[in-house]
Amino acid sequence: MLRYFCLGASLVFCLAWFDSASADEIDELLEAVTAVEPRGEGNPAAAEAVRELSQADASTLTRILAAMDDANPLAVNWLRGAFESVAARAQESDDGLPATELEAFVLDLEHSGRARRLAYEWLVKADPSAPDRIIPNMLDDPSPEMRRDAVARLISAAEELADTGDAAEAKSTYEKALTGATDGDQVEQIAKSLDGMGTDVDLVNHFGFLTEWRLIGPFDNRDKIGFEAVYPPEQELDFDAVYEGQLGEVRWETYEADCDGKVYDVGEVGKFDLAALTEPHKGAVTYAATEFVSDTDRPVEFRIATPNAWKLWVNGEYLFGHEEYHRGMRFDQYSVRGELKSGRNTILLKVCQNEQTESWAQDWVFQFRVCDLSGKGLTSGQRTARADAP
Repeated sequence: MLRYFCLGASLVFCLAWFDSASADEIDELLEAVTAVEPRGEGNPAAAEAVRELSQADASTLTRILAAMDDANPLAVNWLRGAFESVAARAQESDDGLPATELEAFVLDLEHSGRARRLAYEWLVKADPSAPDRIIPNMLDDPSPEMRRDAVARLISAAEELADTGDAAEAKSTYEKALTGATDGDQVEQIAKSLDGMGTDVDLVNHFGFLTEWRLIGPFDNRDKIGFEAVYPPEQELDFDAVYEGQLGEVRWETYEADCDGKVYDVGEVGKFDLAALTEPHKGAVTYAATEFVSDTDRPVEFRIATPNAWKLWVNGEYLFGHEEYHRGMRFDQYSVRGELKSGRNTILLKVCQNEQTESWAQDWVFQFRVCDLSGKGLTSGQRTARADAP
């Protein structure tokens, strides 16, 4: 803790320094920071704890990093500030940064990706040779940032091989890079390069896009009433049922997106175009249902892109929704965390179209994919929209 000592009652200044804090005292400070609530409750205590943590010595660096593992985003920001204050002071000291400890932290996959990445960034300041030693082994790392660096290295190596005329080795290196690539720009670059070498890349499978769905609709969304309205598919998934829709009776029908294997634009591949596959209804709601077969219980992310309002249920549980229309659509626009159970999982997506008449407001479309928490696409063990309802 900061200890203050005044030398005499008339002395106009105090001397302050940081005594080496005990492990328990550091734990108390870290607990005060991680206790801060996302809306800011506990901020004063966190601010005071960070002020004191920032005066700690370099031996606390990996402990601060470890506290980031399960912290909420606000607490992570506080901890990052304390870490960088301690690290900057250590970097300027005679002893320097504890590179060995930082590298061990980077290599420990039990820690969160954001904490490991922060450790890596400061490790590189202490040891510029670290990237050559670490990054080549990060192609399958759970941290997207670490994996991106590994992919970038392989892309550069493949380009150099292609420039020197070693096409076979260049192709092999691109293929290796693709196994770890999840970012759209890198995947596009690799796919286009491989295509130029005569190798097709299945981006639908690579990203885990779901392109076969059962649809039912339209239901009414005039005056935007449909987003909050609870239509029958939200209450039951009976694929034999017939309901009264916006324009008469509606029933479930199966559709599959027309996916061109030569399209390497991640904003286009895997698109499920409701307007083209059905009718370009306006002021309408359509439900899309499919199933995903998982070989194990696991946490996943459902990645969605659409210019329309939407809601998502998995295995009957409502996960998330977003009511916004025609503000653009981009790859992996929305990310929703959820759980898959071992075996069959039902996915229900509600997609709402409004009544705008402008040419740019006619899209009624979505991309939907399932991936692990690092963004690597997962494929269903039996990808189909035709399975019986659970």
